[in-house]
Amino acid sequence: MVQQTDVDPISGTATTGHEWDGIKELNTPMPRWWLWLFYATIIWAVAYWVVYPAWPTLTGFTRGLLGYTDRAQVAIETAASQQTRGDKAAALAQVGLADIEKDPALLTLARAQGRAAFGNNCAPCHGVGATGARGYPNLNDDDWLWGGSLDQIYQTIRYGVRSGHPEAHQGNMPAFGKQGMLKPDEIVKVANYTRSLSGLSARPGAELVPGKKIFLDNCAVCHGEDGKGNQELGAPNLTDAIWLYSPDEATIIEDITNGRGGVMPAWVDRLDPATLKAVTVYVHTLGGG
Repeated sequence: MVQQTDVDPISGTATTGHEWDGIKELNTPMPRWWLWLFYATIIWAVAYWVVYPAWPTLTGFTRGLLGYTDRAQVAIETAASQQTRGDKAAALAQVGLADIEKDPALLTLARAQGRAAFGNNCAPCHGVGATGARGYPNLNDDDWLWGGSLDQIYQTIRYGVRSGHPEAHQGNMPAFGKQGMLKPDEIVKVANYTRSLSGLSARPGAELVPGKKIFLDNCAVCHGEDGKGNQELGAPNLTDAIWLYSPDEATIIEDITNGRGGVMPAWVDRLDPATLKAVTVYVHTLGGG
């Protein structure tokens, strides 16, 4: 028995025999070139699985016939880059920070290498132009929590802030409200007094005299009686117009209530000695140093 082929009268194309509510499905196979291309991609995928690392296993992953890894490739490219830089690059790791800035050739190399390393590692927090953001210091100004000399910047970059490294900067701001050291009305008073230190207006009716006493009793030990801060403790200067978070009353109340303790990672185990010095010099020459 010969099966009859149903042909669509409008397009002249045979149908598959399927019909839904009077709508028939045309039998239009994919173009041959498209099918061959599809088969080629399948073959390519299988070959890729065999040649390169691809499949996870219980103890690791399949290594592939080539044994390729991104880590090994980066190591090769890094070695090639260091070889290209030659003796000048090696000198960065050996010469003192001050001597690098005195040598025009080393300074140029350090700034170029430091800028690249900064963009890859520091820019996510401090921004591409190092202008910072809320909670992340602007490195272009001359306001430094932990000091802006070459050695101080180098110390901060190497070991970080509250990073867990034993050499890291450790100071933080207590949560005066959360820990019950100050009452809510006392926090409002000292917050408005703090704003007045930098010339900002206090809320109407704010009691600045009691606020000053609260400040001297609780905050001066870190920020100083004059509010100018202490770099050894990472306590900011409260008398300038530079604020790490915000100078509005609500934010300062939040600072005093819950405390602050931002973290900066230690880079000593992530960047090689030459790169650490290059980043230090780059940050120092941005303007704030």
